[in-house]
Amino acid sequence: MEERIDWYLDFIDLNYKPSKTDLIAYFYVEPAENISMEEAAGRVASESSVGTWTTLTKLPDRIKDLMARVYEINGNIIKIAYPLDLWEPGSIPQLLSGVAGNIFGMKAVKNLRLLDVILPEEYVKHFRGPEYGIDGVRSLFKIYDRPITATVPKPKVGYDSDEFAEVAYEIYSGGIDFIKDDENLTSLSFNKFEDRARKVLKVRDRVENETGERKGYLANITSTIKEMEKRAKLVADLGGEYVMIDIITVGWAALQHMREICHDLKLAIHAHRAMHASFTRNKKHGIRMYVVAKLARLIGVDNIHTGAIYGKLEGPAKDVLEINQFLYSDWYHIKKTFPVASGGLHPGLLPKVLETNGSVDLFIQVGGGVLGHPMGAKAGAKAVRDAIAAYLDGVSLDEAAKKSKELEAALKKWHYIIPV
Repeated sequence: MEERIDWYLDFIDLNYKPSKTDLIAYFYVEPAENISMEEAAGRVASESSVGTWTTLTKLPDRIKDLMARVYEINGNIIKIAYPLDLWEPGSIPQLLSGVAGNIFGMKAVKNLRLLDVILPEEYVKHFRGPEYGIDGVRSLFKIYDRPITATVPKPKVGYDSDEFAEVAYEIYSGGIDFIKDDENLTSLSFNKFEDRARKVLKVRDRVENETGERKGYLANITSTIKEMEKRAKLVADLGGEYVMIDIITVGWAALQHMREICHDLKLAIHAHRAMHASFTRNKKHGIRMYVVAKLARLIGVDNIHTGAIYGKLEGPAKDVLEINQFLYSDWYHIKKTFPVASGGLHPGLLPKVLETNGSVDLFIQVGGGVLGHPMGAKAGAKAVRDAIAAYLDGVSLDEAAKKSKELEAALKKWHYIIPV
């Protein structure tokens, strides 16, 4: 009898029932030409656990116990169960090296997409989750029963620190809760991080005294790990409550490290997802944004960008709402995380965003829709607050605009258009 060369089909067990400690991964799979679904599925399970391309002359029985098992194949969707012992406690990089590693490069699959990872409590218990979460952030800033608002001074880069602080004053004064650095505004020759942080937080203190409202600053500390540590400590020393991190570009290990630093400094984390669409946008290949959001919440971000649905960035309503519902859900000891709606929003779109989301537990970030207001940034900020108040009061924007010249001007410029 001819000796068997590979053992991929050994990783298929459609009679297997996952245990409560198994880690489960869902994949969308398109086999390459001349490869069956079973063969492709077996290769995914093999390569992401204990397998290799050929049979081995020595294989202890205990290693067989570590084999991942494809326990369900439904069309192009497969479900794989992994024994908990395959995973290092508390390490997202090691997890992704398995369920999102070499498998994407295999010739046996034409397309492969990681749809979800179901994590057992035994795995989740090693992570902190958010420092504050939705309830904690609301309590910290005394903002209840409405969305929290944020604005990025636009253009996203170009202002020096004095100009940035001046614009921040106008935005805060108009009623916006948070000033946010944009994803590529870190420490530039014309706008150094330390200068900007000092000036914005000084402006914050001034506006809090003038308005009686709590204000926040989402300071983008994205950099090398040592520099992020330094910047986070500066923010804490200056009395800031939040830092912002571009979580994809700094990497999962860096995010986990900074979560520990921020715990010590009692800082919340605003997670920007810049670069995510390079691997989440293709509906057949890569990783769903849902998985990114799940792992970010597990590590411990307090806010994460999930999509505005009606803004300028790609993100179907179904996908955005599924992510948001997960962020709102109970999940062992892990606190809930604020979704952030951003990208091309203006006052005319805010009722649709809120109605579709079905919850006011949302950060609404409006940049150009504030800075592009015909009457200036302060009026743009007020128009945002007035649009939100109208929605919560059950009043149409056209009706509310009769009592708000700022909202009226915003609707005259942008109407209800959805940017492309």
